[in-house]
Amino acid sequence: MFDLGWTELLVIGVVALIVVGPKDLPMLFRNVGRFVGKARGMAREFSRAMEDAADEAGVSDIQKSFKTATNPMGSAMDSVKQATRDLTDSIDPTKFDPDSETGKLAADRAESAKKIQAATARAAAERKAKEAAEAMAKAEEAEAALAATSSGAPSSDSETKA
Repeated sequence: MFDLGWTELLVIGVVALIVVGPKDLPMLFRNVGRFVGKARGMAREFSRAMEDAADEAGVSDIQKSFKTATNPMGSAMDSVKQATRDLTDSIDPTKFDPDSETGKLAADRAESAKKIQAATARAAAERKAKEAAEAMAKAEEAEAALAATSSGAPSSDSETKA
């Protein structure tokens, strides 16, 4: 914003020396330094007051709402992850007495949850493998088409040799 190099500062110092005089120059620089310090303090206080006012007005909540509105899938996934975390925490079989009916049910549910997680992971892996196979087939088709196109047209090397 306000850029001064060494040459500009030297010119300002020489002009100040000529205009003010060598006797009053230190007092002038001291007063300028105090003024600059006060101005910086006022600017810092103003920005802090603006940040406090924004916090009181709930700007951070509005910012969260905008992030949610711009990325609804991400916020939905965060909610699903949180619900899953809550569910797995509530199924912890170690919280109950293993001999009680509740403990037996909790252990059964925990085992079922592990089976579901394993099946879900397997299904995801199979889906990714299927997608990879499809992508590989498309790539091979594109390479075959490219090879057929390049072998059907004479290359520039064979034309120069003939």
